[in-house]
Amino acid sequence: MAMVLTLVPLLDSFSNAFVSLNNNAHTTFMKPSLSPLSLLSPSPSIERKSPILSSTSQSISPVQTTDNGSHYSNITPEFAAAKTQVLAAITQSTTPISPAVTATLTHFINEYFLSCNTASLTPNSKVTAATTTKAMTDVIKYGFEHGFANPYPFSSTHKALRGVDPPSENGNTVDYYRFGVNFFQPCMDVANSVVLGQANLDRAIGQLKAGENVIFLANHQSEADPQVVSVAFDKVGYGLVAEEMVYVAGHKVTTDPLAVPFSMGRNLICIHSKKHINADAETKGVKMKQNLQAMGGMLKMLGSEEGVAIWVAPSGGRDRRDLESGDVPIAEFDQKTIDMFRLLGNKSKKLTHFYSLSMLSYDLCPPPDVVEAGVGEQRNVRFVPVGVSVSDEVIVEGGLESREEFAQSAFERCGEGYDALIQAFDEMKGKNTSQ
Repeated sequence: MAMVLTLVPLLDSFSNAFVSLNNNAHTTFMKPSLSPLSLLSPSPSIERKSPILSSTSQSISPVQTTDNGSHYSNITPEFAAAKTQVLAAITQSTTPISPAVTATLTHFINEYFLSCNTASLTPNSKVTAATTTKAMTDVIKYGFEHGFANPYPFSSTHKALRGVDPPSENGNTVDYYRFGVNFFQPCMDVANSVVLGQANLDRAIGQLKAGENVIFLANHQSEADPQVVSVAFDKVGYGLVAEEMVYVAGHKVTTDPLAVPFSMGRNLICIHSKKHINADAETKGVKMKQNLQAMGGMLKMLGSEEGVAIWVAPSGGRDRRDLESGDVPIAEFDQKTIDMFRLLGNKSKKLTHFYSLSMLSYDLCPPPDVVEAGVGEQRNVRFVPVGVSVSDEVIVEGGLESREEFAQSAFERCGEGYDALIQAFDEMKGKNTSQ
């Protein structure tokens, strides 16, 4: 496969970039998730009143434990040969890659090929060893080009690079949105994936078409959540809405080498968290200025003639597995993050609607069991169905005094949708077991 062999000179050409990063054992190779973070000081926790949620029917337990990797050999000969060539392109390079970086990338390649091989064995699958090789090769290629050699300069608001109009995209001819979807969609069991609350989604789309704004307040489970939204919305006929969605993104997804190409394909509002702002006194002023620009850009979007759809996770991070029960409860929403979006919606002078968007995608690309200060976590990928559920519109009468009630209502509805998704998957699992 010529596409694999070209990786060796590609890796060699970026030697200097790797040398500068090899001293950091925590360098990451994959973080396409968009983790929105609050710009404001921490607010009181919003506790869900219902019991802890049960984990998905296809739970991976435990995903963070170390094994000997023997299960990676349980793939078909075609996939095994293709994976060997991809791994050889990494290990045979003369570029000085640290053992930690090599291990991280090797683990991810093993995971991805195993997931796609599983997908290829399902009825009517179009996933092949060749498509899997191309997807992984593209990730490495674009990550090195735009993450290491010439880091892509994201502005406070970023418009997705689609390659449709090269002159306006500095000569770009790559559709980075489609690249991202094509990478993760093979790992999703689309046929068995679930979209609940379609009547509510219909209503939200109608409001967008009327030129009004819609903000989806979501829980966040997987690094591939933007791609999950794309696949789910496309399944019910709203693929274009997913393409035009705007995501609130933290700094890591615009600086992490292999996250960069995934982020390049999304409309973004790029925000520095308070923790990141305070980490370096010398750059604090610049980051605060960039945040103000981001807020200004968001207000401009909300006030534009056409309606805009925004995805934000008020929790500021991904849902984590409970180590004792194995359940995956949704993380609490931050009230002040929601307050900020309500304020911007009011300032836009346009109708702005809020919906809770429940996401069940943990098993697709599960996060570490604990929040890690640095980057460099192992990326695990599984072929599983995913689910989203759209609540009815979150409406609470009143002004400032209604802030807590509004945030609590949004969180409760997100939890209810999450419970419904779990139940739908459990029922589906029960039917499959009885057949």
